Amino acid sequence: MSDDDKDSKTEDPTGKKLRDAAEKGNLPASREAPIFASTLALYIYFVFFLPNGIARMGETLRDLFEQPDQWSLASSTDVVSLFAHLGWESGVLLLPAMLLFMSLGLIASIAQNMPSFVLDRISPQFNRVSPIKGWERLFSKMGMIEFAKSAFKIIIVSAVIISSMRGQYYATLDAMFSDPQVIFVKLASIMKQIIIIILFATALLAIIDVAWTRYHWYEELRMTKQEVKEENKQAQGDPIVKARQRSIARDRARRRMISNVPRATLVITNPTHYAVALRYVREEGDAPIVVAKGQDIIAQKIRELARENNIPIFEDPPLARSMFAQVSVDSVIPSVFYKAVAELVHRVYAAKAKNNKRIR
Repeated sequence: MSDDDKDSKTEDPTGKKLRDAAEKGNLPASREAPIFASTLALYIYFVFFLPNGIARMGETLRDLFEQPDQWSLASSTDVVSLFAHLGWESGVLLLPAMLLFMSLGLIASIAQNMPSFVLDRISPQFNRVSPIKGWERLFSKMGMIEFAKSAFKIIIVSAVIISSMRGQYYATLDAMFSDPQVIFVKLASIMKQIIIIILFATALLAIIDVAWTRYHWYEELRMTKQEVKEENKQAQGDPIVKARQRSIARDRARRRMISNVPRATLVITNPTHYAVALRYVREEGDAPIVVAKGQDIIAQKIRELARENNIPIFEDPPLARSMFAQVSVDSVIPSVFYKAVAELVHRVYAAKAKNNKRIR
């Protein structure tokens, strides 16, 4: 990523951007946290489990070396029995360490992010085996940071080992020729000193690395203003497309409304700006229904269809304006309009009855 791209990413990542990153397995994960967990597991093992294990292993080795006649090696069965005994004692000594390493390592990973299966993370990526890409990653900013952390750990470990062994050098050599239990106890004491210092160093490094990893991850997900706009368009829909969809919907509704005008019983007009078409049939309902309404061009179209279909048109500007504003299409008129509309309906039915008499 160029510096210009980084400078343009001034917006915080949206919730969708964070969710997409999580779904792809792109989550902040410090490599130093599991290392600290492993060091802590090693320290717990040395303090709480190793002394008893060393004592037990020392007794086994002492019996083996001091009383070899108890272990007959006359047949292959005796050899297998000896190795099975030593393997069991070794397993008792090492099993707590294995359990501690696995459990604390798992806790360190879950504490950062809940585990999830992401196929993209395990699918082959050819840029991982590309020498050019590898060289770029090696000398990138993150590569330099990883190198600095590794150098820090190497320097600390080396300094601890040198300082610890300098004062224990001759004592360690003397312990090599003493009782086996003394050898293990002495080595354990030295290792515990080393692990304590390494534990503090890895704890400090893990705290810094966790904070840095999360900061760097968040910064990498920052967005430009244009990216935020594009995401809003995707989430809410393109305003141009939505406006076009609304326009199409209005046109369809308008055409359906106009097609209902021939079914109207009467039309009330402004007389030019508004027109409201009502249908009233005793068998269909107790009150008239607005089947169409409009103003200006739509009102003119309603009047034209009313004339073509011989539907009575009444000019009543206050009533037309009020009904246009208060009553929606396909709705029953409110009771406030009953009296005024009832008079018009009565006139329509009276005119129809009169025409029927003339025809007879």
